[in-house]
Amino acid sequence: MTTVKQSRYEELLAEYCDHRGAIALLKQYRFYLEMIPSMRRPDESVITIPLPVVRVRHAKGGGEAGLASVKTTEAQMLFCDVAILMCDPEWKIKTGVEIFVFIHRPDEDFSDLLSRWRRTQMLLHQDYEWVMPHRYKHILNEAAEETYPLFVVFPDTPERIRRGLRGAGLPFVVQHVEGCDDSDAEEQAHHADSADPSEAGDFEDDQLTRTRLDSGDWPRGLDDI
Repeated sequence: MTTVKQSRYEELLAEYCDHRGAIALLKQYRFYLEMIPSMRRPDESVITIPLPVVRVRHAKGGGEAGLASVKTTEAQMLFCDVAILMCDPEWKIKTGVEIFVFIHRPDEDFSDLLSRWRRTQMLLHQDYEWVMPHRYKHILNEAAEETYPLFVVFPDTPERIRRGLRGAGLPFVVQHVEGCDDSDAEEQAHHADSADPSEAGDFEDDQLTRTRLDSGDWPRGLDDI
């Protein structure tokens, strides 16, 4: 199996931490791009949270008849790489839409990648609130009405992963990481130059597209995916 390099994963994770990188990602998937409340004020409309944490609320019985139940909270890290929250720039409140980005990680096969979304779904079915970045502490951030996944894979991600996502009706984009991929190409060229010419066969370089979109049916929400 082709292994995704850690540097590629880290590069995309860092890119999507900024709202501009997140919007550039959503531009590759128009259905999600149209969920942004205001493209004129993108910095106030899109909140990105890398490796996000939520507080899950648990209700406990009062123990005696007539006593109210007590709610406790537990902080849990989600299994996605980036959460993209939509915010009304006028009212400073989070809208009911949340998008969860899953980047193909090194040594991760299809079942591992899909399991991260499924485990996220299980957590999101509970009562929760976000642990917000400090600059967004003032924004009301109750649980979402609609949650959506978006998977990011690489040109050399195994075909079975793309086939599996397509078959499951889960949206994904193929992302080319320019700097890291150039380094990989130089490394491969170095190995090719140092190899025994007698062992080399004829080959053609694959033409990699910069960015490619693929998906199943348009998802409507958590229960449709």
